[in-house]
Amino acid sequence: MKKKYLKELKKQKSIAGERIKILFEQAEAAFNKDPSLSDRYVELARKIAMKCKLRIPTELKRRFCRHCYCYLVPGKNCRVRTHEGKVVYYCFNCKKHMRFPYTKEKKKR
Repeated sequence: MKKKYLKELKKQKSIAGERIKILFEQAEAAFNKDPSLSDRYVELARKIAMKCKLRIPTELKRRFCRHCYCYLVPGKNCRVRTHEGKVVYYCFNCKKHMRFPYTKEKKKR
C-alpha cells in the first residue's frame, strides 16, 4: 500500500513540474500583450509548487521577483547587472533588488 502511495505522489509531482514549466512559457508569451496576465501565471505556478511541496527550478526562479512576484523581463521591467561576483536583478515594480551568486557557474565552465 505504501509503494502505491509513493508512486502516486511521484506522478503528481512530475505533473506539477510540467505544469509549472508550461505556466512560465505562457507567462513569457503573454508578457508583451498583458504583463498582469503573466504575473498571474507566475502566481499560479508558485501555488502549484507550494501545494505539491515542489521546488521551482533555479532558471525559472530568476524569472520572477521574490518580493512582488511579478514576471521579470530584462530591459522591460527589470535591470540586470553584475557586481562583486553576483548578478543583481532590480525590479522596477517594487523597487527592490535580488542578488544571485555566479561564482559556481563560472567554475563549471
